[in-house]
Amino acid sequence: MTEKKKFVASFSTGKDSSLALYKAVEADMEPLGLLITYNTNAEKAWFHGVGRDVLDRLSAALEIPIDLIMTDGTDYEERFEEKLREWKGRGAEYCVFGDIDLEAHLKWDKDRCEAAGLTGYFPLWQMDRKEAVKELLKAGFTARITTVNTKYMGAEYLGKALSLELLTRLAAEGVDVCGENGEYHTLVTDGPLFKQTFDYEFGKTVFDHGYAKLMVE
Repeated sequence: MTEKKKFVASFSTGKDSSLALYKAVEADMEPLGLLITYNTNAEKAWFHGVGRDVLDRLSAALEIPIDLIMTDGTDYEERFEEKLREWKGRGAEYCVFGDIDLEAHLKWDKDRCEAAGLTGYFPLWQMDRKEAVKELLKAGFTARITTVNTKYMGAEYLGKALSLELLTRLAAEGVDVCGENGEYHTLVTDGPLFKQTFDYEFGKTVFDHGYAKLMVE
C-alpha cells in the first residue's frame, strides 16, 4: 500500500482554501496541519479577520491542527517560510494553496515553498472562477459572506450563504462571483471536511476603510 503524501495547507477559513484542502484530501493526500497567518496587531487572522477562539473551534470541528503564523506584516514572508520549514521537519512534503488564476499569487507561493524545501500543490489552478464556487457548493460546503468591499457590494450580503441563486445575483450586479478581486470574503462553516459541528455566532457589523465586516464570535 502506497503511503499517503503528507501536506500542510495555507488556510484562510474561506471557500477557496477549503475547496483546495478538500480536493487534496480527495486525492488521497494526508493533511498534517492548516497554516493561518495571524495579525499580531489586530489579534485576528489576516484577510478574513477571524479571532483565535473561533479558529480553535474551527480546528476542533475539522479535527485538523491549526498552526498560526504570527506576524505584524513586516516579516510576513520570513515567518511564512519559517513555518513551512518547521512542517517539513514534521514530515510535510507539500503545501496546498487555493489560488485560482492570479499569477503573482502563484509565484509568491512557489517562492515560499522553494525556499522551505516543499512542493506547492495548486488543485484549483486555472479552474473557471464560477465553476470553482459551484464545485464547492456541489460538494456540500456552506460558505457565508463575512466581509464585503462596499465599492462593489452592499452590507446586506453579510451573513448570506453562497448559493447558485446568489451567484446569479452577483453576476447580474457585475460582481466577480468568486470574489477573486477582493469583492468579498467567506467563512466556511460546514461541509464534508467537518467531523464535528462548528460552534460560531455572528456579532455586530463593523465598517472599516471601505469594507463592511461581520464579526464572528
